[in-house]
Formats: sequence, C-alpha cells, structure tokens
Amino acid sequence: MAAAVQPTPYIGRPLRRREDRKFLTGKGRYVDDLRLPGTLHLAILRSPHAHARITGIELSAAQTAPGVRRALAGADLIGKIGNIKPNWIIPGTVVPERPVVAVDRVRFVGECVALVVAETRETAFDALELIDVAYQALPAVLDEEAAIASGAPQLHGNVPNNITTHFKTGGGDYAAAARQADQVLRLRLVNNRLIPTCLETRAILATPGVDGGVTMYLPSQVPHMHRRWIAETVGIPEHLLRVVAPDIGGGFGAKMHLYPEELLCAWLARELRSPVKWWESRSESHQATSHGRAHTELVEVAFRNNGRILGMKVETLGNVGAYLSNMASGGPTMSVSYGTGTYKIENFEAVAKVILTNTVPVDAYRGYGRPEAAYIAERTIEAVARHLGLDPIAVRRINFVLQSDFPYRPYGSRSVIYDSGNYQGCLEKAVAGFDYANRREEQQCLRSAGRHRGIGVAAYTEMCGMAPSRRLAANGFDRGGWESARIAIDASGRATLYSGSMSQGHGHATVLAQIAADVLQMPAENIDVVQGDTKQVQAGHGTFNSRSMPVGGSAVHHCAGRIVEKAKRLQRR
Repeated sequence: MAAAVQPTPYIGRPLRRREDRKFLTGKGRYVDDLRLPGTLHLAILRSPHAHARITGIELSAAQTAPGVRRALAGADLIGKIGNIKPNWIIPGTVVPERPVVAVDRVRFVGECVALVVAETRETAFDALELIDVAYQALPAVLDEEAAIASGAPQLHGNVPNNITTHFKTGGGDYAAAARQADQVLRLRLVNNRLIPTCLETRAILATPGVDGGVTMYLPSQVPHMHRRWIAETVGIPEHLLRVVAPDIGGGFGAKMHLYPEELLCAWLARELRSPVKWWESRSESHQATSHGRAHTELVEVAFRNNGRILGMKVETLGNVGAYLSNMASGGPTMSVSYGTGTYKIENFEAVAKVILTNTVPVDAYRGYGRPEAAYIAERTIEAVARHLGLDPIAVRRINFVLQSDFPYRPYGSRSVIYDSGNYQGCLEKAVAGFDYANRREEQQCLRSAGRHRGIGVAAYTEMCGMAPSRRLAANGFDRGGWESARIAIDASGRATLYSGSMSQGHGHATVLAQIAADVLQMPAENIDVVQGDTKQVQAGHGTFNSRSMPVGGSAVHHCAGRIVEKAKRLQRR
C-alpha cells in the first residue's frame, strides 16, 4: 500500500518575492511611463487664497495660445460633471457641495479654479499663466478650535458653525466615576496634520474608445470603486469605463479617494476624443492630494491614586479641511469609538465633531482613526503615570483588558467588540526582551551624568478588514466589506488568480499565490496573479484598512478550496 502523500506547506514559508526583480532592474510600469499617440496634457490653475470669492476669470488669452486645445473654468462644467460626493457619510452628517472646479468661491489654497488642455505639458503650464482671475479675499480659518468659535468665518451655507457631524458614543457613567475618583486630570492633545508623500505622485491617463467608452490608467488602491465613482459623477455607463492600475509607487490611503483630476481627465478624453494625461508635481501634490490626521483631543480622566482609571471623557475636534472627502466623516468618529484602547475603562463619554476649515481636505491615511485613538489612550495613560509618579508599565498592567475578558465590548459598546487578545502576555514579553528594569537603572545613571535617554512604552489594538457589509451600511459606508477572488486553471495545470485587492508594493503577487498554492498543493511559481484591471478582475473593493490578507486572502483561500472540492467530486465519478 502506497504511503499517503504529505502536503507541501506554503503558508509560513519565506518565499522570495516575485515582484522584486522588475522593480530592482527599473522595469516597473507606472502611469507616467505610459505613452499613447496624440496624448493631450492637462494642467490645473489652483487658488492662491485659502478663502476668496471669484469675481472674474478671463480665459481668452489662454484659449488662443498656440498648442492649446481647451481652457475652461468651473462655470463651463456645470451640468457636465457632477459634484464630488463622499463615500462614507456618518448618519446625521451635513454634506457641503463640492464642484469639480470652483465656480464662485475657493475654500483652500490649491483648489481647482481653471484648467488648460494642450499638446504638451509645457504648453499647458505656460498657458495657465495667461489666465487672469480676479479674487475678493475673505477671512479664513485654519484651526479646528477657531473654526467652531463664535464669529468664525463660515465655509458653507448649509453647515452651521462649520460642524458637519456631531457624533456621540460611550457607556457607563462618567460623572459618577469622576465623583468616586481620587483625582481628575485634563489634557489637550494635538495630533498634527500630516501630508502623504508617496514615491510616486498621482498621475492619470484617460483614453477614449471607439464605443464611447473610456479606459483610465491611474494609481488606484480601489480600481473597481474608482470605476463606480467616476462613472456616476461623469455620467459614463459603468460597463463602458475601464480602470487599470499598473504599478503603484505607494498609496497608504491617499490613492483611494475620488479627486477632481480623475473626473476631469475622464470627461475631457470623451469630449476631445483624444487621450488626456495629468501628472502632479511634488509641490502640487501637497495642495491637491488629501492630508491626514489634524485632530485636537480634549481629554478628562478620573483615576485612583494607585493608577486605576475609573473613567474618561473625550472630545475630538477633527479638522477635515474645506470639504468632506471620501471617508472624512469616519475618521474622527472612529477615533473616539476606540478611544479607550487596550484598557478596561468602563465609564466613557465621548463626542467627535467633524469640522470644516480653509485647508486641504483630510482623509484616510495610515490606519485612519485607529492611530488617533491609540494616541488618545496612550497619552492619557502616560499623563496619569507621570502625574502620580508611577512607572508607566505598572499603570498599563493595572488597566489592561484581561485575557479572560475576551470577547470584550469596550465600555459596554453595542457596536465595538474586541474578539481576542493577550495584552499582558505581549507586554511581559516586551519587558523581558527589552530588559526593562536594567534599562531604567541605566537611564538614571546616564541622567546623573547629564545624558538624557528616553524610554517609550505604547500599546495598540488593531481593527482591520473593514467588514461586514451590513455593519458598514449601518454606519453610512457606501461600499461592501467583502472581497472577490477567481482562479482559472488551464489544460497545462497552470493557474491564474484574479483578485479584487490591489497591491501598492505589498507583495500581493507572492502572498496571494502562496495562499492558493497551500490549498491547491501546486507550485506557487505556477500561479499567476492578476489585479488592478476592472476588465479582467470580476469585482473588488481594493486595498485599505489592512484588508488585503484578512479579506482578500480569505477569498483566495475559499476559492481555492472550492476548486479542490470540485476536483475531488470529479475524481470520484
């Protein structure tokens, strides 16, 4: 009797990344590398004012300049391209209107005011200098606290006090906890604005088809979602719009949003019946691509003298810039929902205010909402430890959610649940590996000699995967939480895996093939991975919120398992 064949494990094996050779040899293929005959180039004139009325635009000199095919202002696009709408609207949010190009008012430095399409990029930028725009400067507000103060400039008529969303959460009884506490401490924390700076700036190439369709090449983290948004806003039937994401030089959240330039390129390609390309310089990127963070947190914490925290009260002021970008209303609200971090703080009272200012719109970037939440919890723990003169490790130990508490609903929340964790175990391993006690002694010795060395401690809980769909819908998130995978096996036994996830340098072509190979028990090198083309990949929600492996990888695992089941049924016949 023949011995049973032992399966070859692929999961957990350190495979060589199959993507690396082309990047290391300079053979990556990015949007700006693509060259199509007859391509026209788009350049954008941007506002130099944070807040101003547009009292006049003179385009005639630009329109008649050599090599210029079109010069347009916002008024020329009314009724042709719809307003930019956010994709995540927390219930109760008031949404301000955002035209693709400003019509009568600009609200941040860098907002689109006019555009030129010309035969070369240089000609297009030269023609921008021929456009004469008359502005009437208005008072501007840049700070989230100032924006909600009495008498602050109002950005939009339908958004009173510049607050689009007023979100409350919590549980227990903070007022009672404060009365029972030995001490109460108040903090003002600033989570500063960040500017995403990917190696590859955004670029777009839109080319018209013979059937009235458009193919768009853009570095999108969410190709299928971009197809839907652009189709809806420009008025292109979705089946006539193809989105192709080639290699992407970093995304981190900034390349998963809907921007004016994408809509303009799609519309102009159909209108001019020529390929239209746009590329942003590094300085333009800092004005045109969404920013991150920009929070002020007002925290009140009630605690015992031994460091045990009885309750927290948090007010988050989330600065989302001049308009609500794709996921803008979700970040500040998520921050307070996870504001107790890894700690068992059962009396919690929190409010998040989503605030408009005359700044570049803010959106998801590097873990949207969760790093801000961890910042609230960790800075609070540190403040309590310092105030009491206690070791920050000891204060964390006394406040951690216990392993026996899981699954755990922080502050009795109905919507947030932590499925598992061992915070104490992780901390003890870190303390031992760092040799914490000896390092503290060394720190004191150095300090007495005039040298200062810091020792930082932080704990973090990660919410990733962004699902299930029904919960997302209840929170105003207008896309599903699922991901798709399809595997086709040809007559030679080679497989092609089509995934709705999207790599921006993550190594998906290696890891997704590794998952499939583990289930199918075939060599990983015999599995090709296709992503980033809405014509080839059946459906998808893309890559954000660390969801490619938890959701996209699970889809691949499930799909490969169904193939194995089918093969076994056929074998039994």
